[in-house]
Amino acid sequence: MTGFKRRLKVGFEGIELAFDKAFTPAWNPFYFLGALGYFFYWIVAVTGIYLYIFMDTDVGGAYQSIEHITHVQWYAGGVMRSLHRYASDALVVVMMLHLLREFALDRYRGARWFSWFTGVPIIWFVFASGISGYWLVWDRLAQYIALVTTEWFDVLDIFGEPIARNFLNEAALSGRFFTLMVFIHIFVPLFLLFVMWIHLQRMSRAKINPPRGLALGTLASLLVLSFLYPALSQGPADLNTVPTVVGLDWFYLAAYPLTDMVPGLWIWAGFALVTVLLVWMPWLPPQRRAGAAVVNLDHCNGCARCVADCPFNAITMTPRSDGKPFAQEAKVEARLCVACGICVGACPPSTPFRRTQGLATGIDLPEFSLRALRDATHAAAEGLTGPGRVLVFGCQQGPDLDVLRDGGVGVVRLPCTAMLAPSFIDYIISRDLAEGVMLVGCREGDCHDRQGIDWMEARIAGERDPHLRRRVPRERLARSWAGLVPADKPRTDLGALRARLTELGPYLLSPPPERPREPALDPVAGHD
Repeated sequence: MTGFKRRLKVGFEGIELAFDKAFTPAWNPFYFLGALGYFFYWIVAVTGIYLYIFMDTDVGGAYQSIEHITHVQWYAGGVMRSLHRYASDALVVVMMLHLLREFALDRYRGARWFSWFTGVPIIWFVFASGISGYWLVWDRLAQYIALVTTEWFDVLDIFGEPIARNFLNEAALSGRFFTLMVFIHIFVPLFLLFVMWIHLQRMSRAKINPPRGLALGTLASLLVLSFLYPALSQGPADLNTVPTVVGLDWFYLAAYPLTDMVPGLWIWAGFALVTVLLVWMPWLPPQRRAGAAVVNLDHCNGCARCVADCPFNAITMTPRSDGKPFAQEAKVEARLCVACGICVGACPPSTPFRRTQGLATGIDLPEFSLRALRDATHAAAEGLTGPGRVLVFGCQQGPDLDVLRDGGVGVVRLPCTAMLAPSFIDYIISRDLAEGVMLVGCREGDCHDRQGIDWMEARIAGERDPHLRRRVPRERLARSWAGLVPADKPRTDLGALRARLTELGPYLLSPPPERPREPALDPVAGHD
């Protein structure tokens, strides 16, 4: 499975690299699949409300009202109907891509199980919404859907009588049954929205809106498609005949042809098996969870920086419990913590310059402490020779860094690159452990731990605490936000940094500027 995931991840990254070049990482749709799903949902909701206003929800007038909307009011209602259809299809596409991509990137296990678990019912609610919507058009495709769906449910024998009887002939079809389908098509999307809200509850700063340019471009594309290929009905339903040829929407109705080849109970069993498999995937196989971050109250002043930077809402502020003169203290919810270490990099005491009390900090990882990080830094720097000595810090989810090691390059692996407090960069250069530092992480715009790259860039730019001090020469620092594709990017970026360091020569720490001396007071003139 690991090999399959890796190949799948390489495939995604190859496609995303092409999209990066076409749209830039800021607008790459693959980085906003979840947000695009929300965007398409709202398009479907708005267009659906418009169509509902002009639609006759009675079985006798549904088809004619839809035809009137499509052809007579083509400039508004027709466009709305087509936009409703294509946005619904697009929702299925981004939903399935999002599911497959999170699996490929292994972002569904451990503390992330909740988002995956709550995402499974979203799949079935989306399909239920779309299928019930096709039913309401009441054309020949809707007739086919009604017959197949009711026969499929009758296999379970859970109703008092076979519901497929409602579609034996025109006289048997009840308007009340059709009204029930209208209610289902309205209620299911509302409940879907509620489940989508639950889906995001354990994420901080969840991206529920795509970038404006991406949203406008996507909407424009759907509008163009709606004008060029308007959604049309397939002739009025006639219960006195059996529809033999219909055009299927394969995004929603791909399973329907199976009913002619596979017994209904087998199809139910298949859906149940797929659902159970998806639900249990976060624990197949069980993942060893790293120890959650631990708060050290002796060094916590309640600044809440760890809370602000935690990507998974695993840290909260609570009233002080140790009697120290601070209002609050940080508290870690272990079941939500992914042990990324971003909180360690955000904590003010997380600096290697400190020499007292065992290099303790306010919040730390038990399995890779701040002290262990400083020791690993010294070990990687020991023995580096030649001009252009570099220490490389990279996250566990990024590219293989071992290929970068040589006599002048040392490597330190981190849970996330944002665990590295900016003071470590200052420490390395000012203490001459290396002449330069390179940070390697996930692809730009798609950090495995969501905001790791963003926070690190903001700290370096001085826009987020703790920030990199001004005295640190930026030309001795390089970042290589790279995934598995292209494989040679970290090596190329490292070569450029080392060439620059060779030109710069050894770093000499400048003494702090002298403060201007104030003029001495005249002992006589200073008195009246």
